[in-house]
Amino acid sequence: MQQLVDRFINYVKIDTQSNPDSKTTPSTEKQWHLALELVEELKQIGMEEVTIDHNAYIMATLPSNLEKDVPTIGFISHFDTTPDFTASDVNPKVVKNYDGGDIVLNEAENIVLSPNYFEDLLLYKGQTLITTDGTTLLGADDKAGIAEIITAMEYLIHNPTIKHGKIRIGFTPDEEIGRGAHKFDVEQFGADWAYTMDGSQIGELEYENFNAAGAQVSITGKSVHPGYAKNKMVNAISIANEFISILPPEETPQCTSGKEGFFHVHTLKGEIEHAEFELIIRDHNFEKFEKRKEFLKTVTNKLNEIHGNCIELELKDQYFNMREKIEPVFHIIEIAKEAMETVGIEPIIKPIRGGTDGSQLSYMGLPCPNIFAGGHNFHGKYEYIPIQSMQKAVEVIVKICELVAVKSY
Repeated sequence: MQQLVDRFINYVKIDTQSNPDSKTTPSTEKQWHLALELVEELKQIGMEEVTIDHNAYIMATLPSNLEKDVPTIGFISHFDTTPDFTASDVNPKVVKNYDGGDIVLNEAENIVLSPNYFEDLLLYKGQTLITTDGTTLLGADDKAGIAEIITAMEYLIHNPTIKHGKIRIGFTPDEEIGRGAHKFDVEQFGADWAYTMDGSQIGELEYENFNAAGAQVSITGKSVHPGYAKNKMVNAISIANEFISILPPEETPQCTSGKEGFFHVHTLKGEIEHAEFELIIRDHNFEKFEKRKEFLKTVTNKLNEIHGNCIELELKDQYFNMREKIEPVFHIIEIAKEAMETVGIEPIIKPIRGGTDGSQLSYMGLPCPNIFAGGHNFHGKYEYIPIQSMQKAVEVIVKICELVAVKSY
């Protein structure tokens, strides 16, 4: 287990934050630092066909040790970290034998990781946790997945009596900005199906996610001296506020859970002459998803009638619910579920309230559900991961490989 921990800590200390404003792939030069290190590590542990392309997509092979043909499976993780929070100078802390109380992450700034707020901490009483120092994120999303996959491959290499088919692994850049699968070469990867190791709590097994779209609303106003503005001024800021106020207040991220969809305004800026805001549209149900987009069009048309065609709406689909692509090959879920149960984990099968590379990959021809990597509180200073969860993730990967070798297809 120590090798797994050392591997993970080494990865999180390398800044790989992605940048949504960049047009390159990877979106930041610093992602290459870890990518190239991973390539060398894969070669050192004995993986074959290790490649990295000009966009930093990494692939490698563990050849089959069977005399019969079985499906080729894959395991995928991303090495970038979110741009939402500071990711430089990560200084992980190891908390041994967690006692169930508050964890002081940063005494000087009074930053405390407390089970009074983060109740899931109590699931891991007595275990060893890796936390931040309160000033950065940790990066378990998804460097934990990378550490787990490499550790599992190394274990299989060192234990050739464990029978398995051909296994492909893939590490991607820019997942956190929605581009992780954009330049993934599914044909080159050559797997029948794969799993992203990118979930959170131990036991998570996910094959449903939101249908997703983004919307940009641009409003053109007219600036007139406020003392003489009656029937002349068109205040773009006021119209933006009017548009947003029409959105159902109960259908926002902070008011929804499970499979409930929402509208989420995440960027707003403006002056009298011009205002714009961006929002995302999410729903697990495709018909409701389409109705949400139509609702935005209706609001735009209504306000344009009132204010004189000053609003432009741009809608763009982002990804779709992968359930449609997973259900025809549901045995890949059953295999993962059996693997978890075999190593003593109760599967938690639930929809993802977000996106995943697996969604896009599933629609690109590579069915790809999501499995836990073990971390909690991603994208912020309260992020932590129990090392026992990481070890169990390694065991699940190994067991999936074993099960695929003995199943009938």
